[in-house]
Amino acid sequence: MGRYPKPPRMPPLSTNSVFYAALVSLLLPVVMSSCQSQEETMRQKYVTEGILLYRRNCANCHQADGAGLANLYPPLANSDYLKANKNAVICSIRYGQQGPIKVNGKVYNRVMPPQLQLSALEVAEITTYIYSQWGDDKRLVTAKEAEALLKECAN
Repeated sequence: MGRYPKPPRMPPLSTNSVFYAALVSLLLPVVMSSCQSQEETMRQKYVTEGILLYRRNCANCHQADGAGLANLYPPLANSDYLKANKNAVICSIRYGQQGPIKVNGKVYNRVMPPQLQLSALEVAEITTYIYSQWGDDKRLVTAKEAEALLKECAN
C-alpha cells in the first residue's frame, strides 16, 4: 500500500481565513461590476428583465427567436422596420398596431393587440432587449424616455 505517498495534510482554516474568504466572495461581484459603467449595468438589467417580458407578452406572435410567424406576424430579427422605426415600435408595444406595415419588403396586416398593462419601465425593458438582440442598437432605452414617448403617441 505504500506505493503512493500520502498527500500533505492541509492545516485547518483559521477563523481569519474563513472571514477573508467570505469577504472576498461577497465583494468580488461588486468589484467586477465596478469595471462597467453604471449605464451598461443598467442596460444589462433592462435586457434581462426585457427577455422575460418579451417571452410573456410578445414571443407568441413574434417567436422566441424574433423570426415572426410565417405570413402572419412580422419578424423582429433582421427587420428593416425595427431599425427604421424605433419610436413607432415603442408606441406599438403599449398601444398596439393596426393596418398594414411593410417589413423587409413584405406587407403584414394583422392586428397587434395593445398591452396597456405594461408600464413605461416594462416597455423600456422590452425595447432595450429587442434592439440589443435584433436591432443592432445596444443603447439603453430608459423608462423616462419611454414614458415621454408613450405620452406623445397616446394623444
